[in-house]
Order: sequence, then structure tokens, then C-alpha cells
Amino acid sequence: MTPAARLAAVIEVLDAWRDGLPIEQALTRWARGARYAGSKDRAGVRDHVFDVLRRKGSCEAAGGAADGRGLVLGLARLSGMDVADLFSGAGHGPARLTVEEAAHPILEPDAARDIPDWVRPMLAVRAPGDPVRLFEGFTHRAPVWLRVNLRRGTREAACVSLAKDGIVTRPHPHVKLALEATENARRIRQSEAYLTGLVELQDLSVQHAILRLDWPQVGRILDYCAGGGGKSLAIADRTGAEITAHDAFPGRMADLAPRAARAGVQINQAKTDMLRDDYSVVLTDVPCSGSGTWRRDPEAKWRLTPGDLDRLTTTQDQILDAAAALVGPGGRLIYMTCSLFEVENEARIAAFVARHPDWQVDAQHLDTPLSASDGFYTCEMSRR
Repeated sequence: MTPAARLAAVIEVLDAWRDGLPIEQALTRWARGARYAGSKDRAGVRDHVFDVLRRKGSCEAAGGAADGRGLVLGLARLSGMDVADLFSGAGHGPARLTVEEAAHPILEPDAARDIPDWVRPMLAVRAPGDPVRLFEGFTHRAPVWLRVNLRRGTREAACVSLAKDGIVTRPHPHVKLALEATENARRIRQSEAYLTGLVELQDLSVQHAILRLDWPQVGRILDYCAGGGGKSLAIADRTGAEITAHDAFPGRMADLAPRAARAGVQINQAKTDMLRDDYSVVLTDVPCSGSGTWRRDPEAKWRLTPGDLDRLTTTQDQILDAAAALVGPGGRLIYMTCSLFEVENEARIAAFVARHPDWQVDAQHLDTPLSASDGFYTCEMSRR
């Protein structure tokens, strides 16, 4: 596919998304109808689509319209592409620029446009004095981070192994098991280091949170909202305690057993009726807005509504209450979100302590995309 043909495909995908189709389904539908597109073409179209979603407001302003064509025209202008050449109608590319499109003023990008209006104040408080810098952080692609599994080797060994497969990495100076993939990140899942369990894909903010907490070396740890089990795996690599993973939707843990085997760790899985009330630590990484991860999932910021946020905070309260009942004497309750919103973080903890005055907050920490790669909140609590 020519560069112009790729842009035409992006327009098709974005128009389907604007008509209500989730972006992944829109990409899949286009790919099924474009058998001629090779893997590089599909990756290129996907990258352009997500670049638009990260900067949708700026693309709309630069392109002069909110439809797929306007958004892609805006992206081309913001990226310094030759729009007259790409929008010429040649080579299966977009139709020739209209007089109005050609005359549309080139506006300077504004990162504030790329955050929904109603959300902007909730993010701005996380970067007092310089909220634009935080907004700007969401317009870039997130880096790819790996966690080295100590059961399988050292960080140095992981760097060497990944390099043999053409994957260039660099270690984080403070998070001692973290490697950033700076070149050929798409090869990771086929690499020897990944297939043998030496590395796992895991964001820096999550690794930082796991590293910060003091996990007991004996006893029982429950990952109450385990999802795919990434945190269970990271904790199991740091402790000899018994790890149990649970999720309200057990299908989310379908890949956990083979991942644990690959990493050389043991993780039990339990349904809700199998849980006990004597865990040393109960970890709740609750469903949330995901506002800290909007670089990775930019569609989510345009999909979220105030009603969604209300429903999420209700669920978060319910999970905290249920999880607290599972903590044994002298145990701890850990609350995590990948959200930057105070209403999902500090406000939920304050409400929990108000309902359960026998609990106290021992520590809280918030990373933003300015201090880690994603936004991530952690609160550690214990009974008074």
C-alpha cells in the first residue's frame, strides 16, 4: 500500500468508529476486507488510527472537520506530511483537496483540545502549575516496558537475550527489574527471552507500585481482581508466600496458568465461593476509568461518560468492602487503580474509612505519565 492508500484506510476505520463501532472492531473489519494489505500495512494503519485518537481535538482543528477525512487531514498537517501529494486522488489515496480544505488555516496544536472538556479539570489538579505538560504527555505513544523474572535470570542476561533477537532495550535507573524496549518492540512475543519466561510485558508504573510494597515472605496473598494475572506473577517472583488469583470473570485468567508455568511460579486460582477470610494481604486492582493509560487506549477517553464514572465508583466501593472482609488479623488491604481521578482514588479511600473506622491509611502514592509511563494510584491500609 502507498502512504496515501494507508491514509484512505485510516479514514474508513475512523468513520466506522464515529458511527459507533469500537475501534478494534473497526480495524478488524477493514483488515478482513483488505486482504492485499501486508503486516506492515496493517501496523501502519493501526498506528495512524491511534495517533489520531490521541490527538483527536488537534486533528479536528487542523483538518477543519470531525469526520474521518478531516481528522486524517489534520494528522497529516500536524505530522508535516505533504498533504497536496497525499490528498490527490491518486494511488487509491484520499480524494483531491477541496478549495475549502486547501485554504483551511494551519492551527497550532493544543494538547488541551485532546482531553474531553469535562475531564480536563480532574486531570489538571494532578499537575498544578503546569497542566498542559500533563495533557501533552497523553498525545505521545507510551513506551513499551518489560519486567525481568528473577526466577529465570538477571536483567543483564535479559538484555543480551533480547538483543540476539534484534530487540534493543535500556534499563530503568531506579526500578531494578524494568527494561524499556526502544527498538523492535513488536518482536517481543516471538523472542527467546519472552518464550522462556525471562521477561514479561508490564508497564513501569505497575512495576514501581509492586516494588514499593513490602510483600510478606510467608502467609497467603490474594489478588482479588486479578484480570490477566500480571500483578500475581510479579508478586510471586518476589515472595515465597502462597499466591491466589481471583476475578469476578474467571475467563480473564484463562492464560494465567501457562504464563505462571513459563515464569516458573505457582499461582492458585479461586472462585468467589472458595475465598477465605485469613489472607495476609488482599490486593484490589479495581475496574476504573483507565485515565492513567490513555496513551495506550486513547479511545477510552472519548468513550467515558460521567454516568460511567458514577457506576465505576459504586463498583469500587463494593469491591473494597468485600475485599476488606477477607483480610486476616494483622493483614493489609491494598487498593490500586490505573486512574488519575481523585474521585476514583483518594475519595474512595476516604469513603471506605468513613464506612469502616477500624481501618487506617498507612501509605498512598500516585504516579502520572510524567513520573512513570502510565498514571497509577496505590493505597495501603491496615486495621487500627
